[in-house]
Amino acid sequence: MWPSEHNGHVRSQVSAVVGQGDAVWSRVSRDVLRWKVKTRSGFAVGGDEPVKPGVRLTITFRVLGITIREPIEVVDVHASSTRVGFSYRTLPGHPVSGEEAFIVSRAGDEVSLTVRSLTKPASQQPWRAMFPALRIAQIVVRRRYLRALRGH
Repeated sequence: MWPSEHNGHVRSQVSAVVGQGDAVWSRVSRDVLRWKVKTRSGFAVGGDEPVKPGVRLTITFRVLGITIREPIEVVDVHASSTRVGFSYRTLPGHPVSGEEAFIVSRAGDEVSLTVRSLTKPASQQPWRAMFPALRIAQIVVRRRYLRALRGH
């Protein structure tokens, strides 16, 4: 079990059922490793290459006509018969400091997505001062993540 805080990071974990059956498992486990959880949530990821450990890239998000850049590095990728997912850490220039993981799991016929994150304010301004607003934005984005892999 994750602690509620870890080295100043705030912990978050949300989950939702995204469907049932072999076809859903096959589609969702493939899609999560091709960044679909991000791109279907309004983010742009350079290319449609599969997620790989060590890959560094900048994810972008447009809000109110402003492009927000999020440099990240993929830390881990996991694929088994009941669990598929990846985690990344933020790099300098990202609006927050921390890690995020997207995990698709299967229990019987039910397929679920879990999003986990450890977040603290970034060291640079203006993001550091905006951290309370960014925490609210994270709640909205996590809801998008949980809907992103349903029925596509």
